[in-house]
Amino acid sequence: MSESTSNVVYLAIAILDFVIAGWKCLALLRDPTPTLSLITVNFVTSGLVFTMAAPVGYRELGELTGVTGFATLPVYIGILTCFSLLHLLTMLWDPRLRQRPAVLRRRVTLWSAAYVAAPAVMVVTFCSAGLSGPTDPLKFNTDFAAEPHIQVFLAVFLATLACGTLSTYRQCRKVKLEDPRFQRALRSFGIAMLFVFGYVVCCAPAITLAALGNHTLDTVGVLGSTFGSVGALITSYGLSGAAVGAWLRERRDIKALQPLWDLVVEGVDEDLAFSVDSARSHRLAWNVGFNLHRRVIEILDGMRALRPWVSPLPAAAVYAAYEHEPSQGKPDAGRLSVRDMPERDVPERDMSEQDLEAAATAAALRDAAQRLQAARREAALRGRPGRPQAPGGPQVALPGEDTPASDERQRLLRVAQALNAPLVVTALRAVRVQRSATGTTEVSEVTGVSERP
Repeated sequence: MSESTSNVVYLAIAILDFVIAGWKCLALLRDPTPTLSLITVNFVTSGLVFTMAAPVGYRELGELTGVTGFATLPVYIGILTCFSLLHLLTMLWDPRLRQRPAVLRRRVTLWSAAYVAAPAVMVVTFCSAGLSGPTDPLKFNTDFAAEPHIQVFLAVFLATLACGTLSTYRQCRKVKLEDPRFQRALRSFGIAMLFVFGYVVCCAPAITLAALGNHTLDTVGVLGSTFGSVGALITSYGLSGAAVGAWLRERRDIKALQPLWDLVVEGVDEDLAFSVDSARSHRLAWNVGFNLHRRVIEILDGMRALRPWVSPLPAAAVYAAYEHEPSQGKPDAGRLSVRDMPERDVPERDMSEQDLEAAATAAALRDAAQRLQAARREAALRGRPGRPQAPGGPQVALPGEDTPASDERQRLLRVAQALNAPLVVTALRAVRVQRSATGTTEVSEVTGVSERP
């Protein structure tokens, strides 16, 4: 890469690393864990490395210190720091090692000692070199390859980097995680190690020949920085790809839940909302996880507030519409049935039990909201605005109320998706026909329950 290209690429990667580091830092404040701490420190260090490695930063640091190529020392130590953290991270992720704490502790200790010793040697040899004269930021390795102290400096750096990246790659290949998203991220992480090792493959022969006075492969050494940059980008994806995917899914789920929120919160009692901004929270990118959890809690509160207005008829109609097929004969016009519906209105029998339950819940909620609004209108006409008196009698349970808290998000997403499903529309139409035919008394063919709204 040319210097101008290197400036653009390196500084762009630095900005990306700092952004991800800030994001991880916020997550770390909410959930402080050792692995998240290592990831955060890694991104901060990587951002500093690419800032100093960019030719503009490289020369600025050299002028500030008055030492030729001084930036090479913190950059190379920073590189080793990044990959040492990543190597330790893969060991902490390994379920097999976690089951053997003594083995895990021994490996972490040995590798940590190696990753501390290498930079110490590099500092001593670099400071003993006494470098002088101008240098090309992209060709430090080959420009000073003839200096004995720099030869030791570079040998320790490349050897440690090669051992660390190859060991990390091997560790990534061995680790098997239950979550397929994290397994894919770990596989990408392993691929990044191979690209970084490509930097060693390019630099080692170029440095060797340059030490012998032959600079034929200097360009190949510069090419190694390209492999390092690609590896850094893939590493960023490996460490943040799953989190970005989760963030995008949370934003998608907030938007998907909006119609259900409008029905059971905004349409029932706006005081159930966390704040006046709740209706617009799906537009916010900040703290998406909190907004999603808040949205789920508000919807559950709204469903409980609607509970007195829930009738058993809509859910029964959904199950009836799903189970009964069109048949010959003329049914009783006053009974709740789908046998007189056109065949196109009867849903196909390809729904899962969870989807059918969600449709029943959606129908019950839509019907309850309609009954509440009708009662409000009637109360207003009678000069008694406000919260109308709920119907008497025992309350009807909504389908799926026994869902574990960990599964509520998925259940509500299915309910939101089912609000305007053909099965729900068909069932509500049948309920309206039944109520029109029976007046104030509701009789269900399926349940035999009567109700006076």
